[in-house]
Amino acid sequence: MSTESPAQQPASSRVVLAEADINRALTRIAHEILEANKGSQDLVLLGIPRRGYPLARRLAAKIAAADPSVAAEDIIGQLDVTMFRDDLRRHPTRTPLPTQLPAAGIDDKVVVLVDDVLYSGRTIRAALDALVDLGRPRIVRLAVLVDRGHRELPIRADHVGKNLPTSSVEKVRVRLAEVDTNNGSPAADEVVIEDFSA
Repeated sequence: MSTESPAQQPASSRVVLAEADINRALTRIAHEILEANKGSQDLVLLGIPRRGYPLARRLAAKIAAADPSVAAEDIIGQLDVTMFRDDLRRHPTRTPLPTQLPAAGIDDKVVVLVDDVLYSGRTIRAALDALVDLGRPRIVRLAVLVDRGHRELPIRADHVGKNLPTSSVEKVRVRLAEVDTNNGSPAADEVVIEDFSA
């Protein structure tokens, strides 16, 4: 998530993943998830809002296409972590989104948390805390589109679309058609690195 004010503009920006690259990365992650789980049995994908949820939906569709024994809607959910974050005192204006679990729940399931960017690890820590309130998964794994490094907690992703080494003055922006717009139209899928060093 960005902490930049609207007035701040990046000194430069570059696209590091275009739509086709994102699609390829998600296809690979979907197959990695199926391989690690030895199929789709007991699998649940929980997307972290905002952009983790549409990524989880895309992964669920790819998993269902690869394994017709599962329906995408049966393995997808959304996990809101707002009230479990450790930065609420600094950013109190976050609006919680609904947590939605698959009908079968998460008890004794293989839960794959899905997010767009793994950075400090604090959002994933909040997600793990939120899971404790909802049930007891058998295994929890993590899938992210981008791992940019700079971890502050001992958290690592099991499935990564792309590792992007970045500096602390750079921001990674993920834009997805489901949640982002460009002049009122859905934005093109892309991952951009913006440099705020100037």
